[in-house]
Amino acid sequence: MITLAVSSQKGGVGKTTLAINLAHAYARMGRKTLLVDSDPQGSVGLSLTRQSRHLSGFFDLLGNPAIKASQIIVPTRLKTFSLVAAGQGSAYEMSSSAAGVTLYRVRSFLAEIASLGYDVCIVDCAAGLFGVTADVLSASDGVIVPQQAEPLGVRSVPKMLEALTRMRAVNSRLHILGVVLTMVQKNLQESRESADALRGLLPSEMVMKTEIPRDDLFVRASAKGLPVGVMEEGFSVQSVFEELRSELDARMSYLGTNK
Repeated sequence: MITLAVSSQKGGVGKTTLAINLAHAYARMGRKTLLVDSDPQGSVGLSLTRQSRHLSGFFDLLGNPAIKASQIIVPTRLKTFSLVAAGQGSAYEMSSSAAGVTLYRVRSFLAEIASLGYDVCIVDCAAGLFGVTADVLSASDGVIVPQQAEPLGVRSVPKMLEALTRMRAVNSRLHILGVVLTMVQKNLQESRESADALRGLLPSEMVMKTEIPRDDLFVRASAKGLPVGVMEEGFSVQSVFEELRSELDARMSYLGTNK
C-alpha cells in the first residue's frame, strides 16, 4: 500500500479539495483507496458526508487503542473509495500522549489498513509540520504540498520543503513528491506571475506539471457532498486530477515507492 500525505504550511490553499479529488481519481481507476481526515477541522468528512460530526474517526482511534481501523471506515457509493472522518477526538487531547505513542498508533493504523487490502491511503493533514501531522509524515511514503498561486505564499515554500527534508531523518521512506499549484487563474496576471515565480524559485522537478484551477465547481461539489468527478459538469475538472494521478504514479515508480 502507498500512503500519501497532503500537507501544507498554512490553511486555505486547497489542501482538502486536492486530497478528496485525488483520492477519487485513484478510486476511479479501480485502486482500492482510503481517504483519511487527520485535520481536527474535519473538512474531508464535512465535504463528503454530513453525518461526519457524529462519526468516530481518526482521532478517536489514536486516543483509544481498543478502536480498530475497520470500525471507523465509511464506504461511499464508489466501491473502491472509502473514508475515515476526523472523529470526535481533538488534536489537543493527542498532545497529552507520551512521546512516540501517537506515532506508534498511526503506524499501527496504516498497517491495519494495508492488511484490509487497500492500495492507496491518502491523508489530509492539518496545516503545519507539528503534532499529529508530523507523526503522519513519519509514517508515510510520500508527501504532496499544495500551494495557492498567489504572491504572498510562494516564497514560504522553500522553508516548507527544507523542513520536510529534515523529516527524512525520522522517516527515510518519505519522498517529497512535489509542490502542486492550486487555485490557478490563467486569466489573472498576478496568478500567472505567482505560478511562474514558484517554478523559477524551485528546481523544476520539485513542482508538478499539473496545476489545479480555481473553479466554482469545487464549491458546488462540496455543497452536495461530492467529488467534482461525480458532478454532471465535472468531467473537465476531474481530468486535471487524472493527470495529477498519472504524474504522481510516474514519480513514485521512478523513486521506487510504487509498491
